Amino acid sequence: MQAITAAVLAAFVGYAGAWYFDKVEGNFALLLFLATVVTGVYWVAERVYFLPQRRAAAAKLEADAATRRAELSARGITQTDTVDIREAQQKILMQPWWLDWTAGLFPVIIAVFVLRSFLFEPFKIPSGSMIPTLLVGDLILVNKFTYGLRLPVINTKLTDGTPPARGDVMVFRYPPKPSLDYIKRVVGVPGDEVAYLNKRLTINGKPVSKDPRPDYFDEDAMRYFKQFEEVLGDKRHRILNDDDRPAFIAGIEDFPAKENCRYSVEGVTCKVPAGHYFMMGDNRDNSLDSRYWGFVPDRNIVGRAFFIWMNFGSLKRIGSFE
Repeated sequence: MQAITAAVLAAFVGYAGAWYFDKVEGNFALLLFLATVVTGVYWVAERVYFLPQRRAAAAKLEADAATRRAELSARGITQTDTVDIREAQQKILMQPWWLDWTAGLFPVIIAVFVLRSFLFEPFKIPSGSMIPTLLVGDLILVNKFTYGLRLPVINTKLTDGTPPARGDVMVFRYPPKPSLDYIKRVVGVPGDEVAYLNKRLTINGKPVSKDPRPDYFDEDAMRYFKQFEEVLGDKRHRILNDDDRPAFIAGIEDFPAKENCRYSVEGVTCKVPAGHYFMMGDNRDNSLDSRYWGFVPDRNIVGRAFFIWMNFGSLKRIGSFE
């Protein structure tokens, strides 16, 4: 079992190393699931087979010592060296390294697996597409049950939950490459006609309110951007516009239901198909979103982002957001 366990652990370490050095396309959900299954098998084997064996060996050691004392006493030998077998029993009962690194880790791994798969999952904001709502380096929590519980890895929905609403900040699997997680704001829900023309958002023919606010200074770009307050559904949030970027959308990809969209020099108008969502970043002129790669299907939803739990560059960032 030592050799088998060493091979299994080496496989996990090798996969993690190859992922770290970009040799393979990693899947943390799959890795965590496999770790849960493997350590769970060892945990059951420990409870059912290995631990009872060690306990039996410890009990046999004590019984052998008692038998030896009885035999010596029958011969009239009453003065014998006192041997403390407790230390030997403790060594016998101690988990070997290969069980300590598998069965011993199972309670922690399954707790992380359940928490991450069905309750809350942490993410780090890697880009500035959601500025000013979310900044690069924000560590956020994503609610995994609001939109319905889903099976890990395959993402099959178990419960319906509450459908995503306009204005929600949602994490989802990037449609062109589902191994990547993206975060954007829900702008259009199934059946909506979303228009973003001349940097003005309209939903089902009704312009979305866009009230001017003081200019926003981006410390990374070292420049000011025009800032507005927008209201989507019952969510009030800030957005940015860059006067130096044209309304025309360049670099459009092919995507399912692209025929639902009409592109022009002014921007884009799209009819959101059933079971899909139209996503946009709050940093409107610096966001690769549904305008470029299309709609997000329901099966790609990961969860609703709602809380910044840490930003090591600015602790005052901690708190909820919309």
